[in-house]
Amino acid sequence: MYDLKGKRIWVAGHRGMVGSAVVRRLASENCTVLTAKRQEVDLTRQADVERFVADARPDAIVLAAAKVGGILANDTYPADFLYENLRIETSVFGAAHTNDVDRLLFLGSSCIYPRLAPQPIEEEALLTGPLEPTNQWYAIAKIAGIKLAQAFRKQHGRDYISAMPTNLYGPGDNFDLNSSHVLPALIRKAHEAKVAGAPTMTLWGTGTPRREFLHADDCADALVFLLKNYSDASHVNVGSGEDSPILELAQLVCEVVGFEGEITLDRSKPDGTPRKLMDSGILQAMGWSPRILLKEGLAATYEWYLSSARQEEIPVSAT
Repeated sequence: MYDLKGKRIWVAGHRGMVGSAVVRRLASENCTVLTAKRQEVDLTRQADVERFVADARPDAIVLAAAKVGGILANDTYPADFLYENLRIETSVFGAAHTNDVDRLLFLGSSCIYPRLAPQPIEEEALLTGPLEPTNQWYAIAKIAGIKLAQAFRKQHGRDYISAMPTNLYGPGDNFDLNSSHVLPALIRKAHEAKVAGAPTMTLWGTGTPRREFLHADDCADALVFLLKNYSDASHVNVGSGEDSPILELAQLVCEVVGFEGEITLDRSKPDGTPRKLMDSGILQAMGWSPRILLKEGLAATYEWYLSSARQEEIPVSAT
C-alpha cells in the first residue's frame, strides 16, 4: 500500500473534469496537492515541466492532462491529438524520472482497445486488433503513455502505473458541441431544444452503439484507490460495468433536462465503435465499486451546466 499521508502529489491537468475531481478526492487524504496553471507550466514543453517538477518536488504525480474531444474533433484534428498528447506524456514522464519521482499514475482512455474487441473488454485486448478510425490518433497517444509507464518500470524500476477509464461525465465537462463527447453534447442539445421550444432534437448516427458511463467523481475515487493499492505493469480498467444504447441515453438525458420533443436520427453521421463495455474485474476484485447512479449523476451534471451557463450568459430556462 502506498500511504498518501504527508505526501506531495502533483495533479497534472487539475482544471479538467477528471483532474478537478481527483483534487476534490485528495482533499480527504491528508496530503499536499500541487497544481500548476497552463500560464505557469506548458505541459507540452519539456523544459517547463522539468523546471516545475524540480521546484515543486512532488512525491507522486497523477497525469490527468490531455488534449481531448469527441468524434468530430478527433477526426478533424488528428495531428493535434496525436502530437500534443505525445508531448505531454513524454514531458511529464521524463521530468518525473529525471527528478526521481518514483510514483506516477497515468490516465488513459477506453479508446485504446480494438474497435471490435470482445465485450466486455479485458485489459489483455490491448493491441489485438485495428482501432476505431475516427479516434485512432488519440488512442495511439494513450497507448504510448501505457507503454512509457511499463518501459520506465522495466528499465528503471519506477513504480509507474496506468488506469483506463470508460466514458466519463460530470462537473467540469466540455459542453462545446464542436469538441465535446457524446453525453455533454446531448445535455446541451436537449437543453437548447427545450429553451427554444423546438419540436425535435437531432442525434448523430443510428442510436444503436452501446456505451458505458462513469461519473468523474467515481473515477477519481477509483484513481486514488489505485494510487494507494496497486503496483503492477498492466493497466487497469475503470468502469461502471453497465452500458446502454446511445438512443436510450439520449432519452434519459431528455427526461432529466425536461425536453419533451422527439429525437430524430441523422444517419449520415458516424456511429463510432459499435460497443465499448469495459471489464473492470481486476479493480472490483481489489474491493472498489462505483457509487453514483447514472440518472443521479446526469441530474447533478445538468445542474452544474445550468450554473456554468448562467455565468457565461447562455440562455437557460426559468425552471
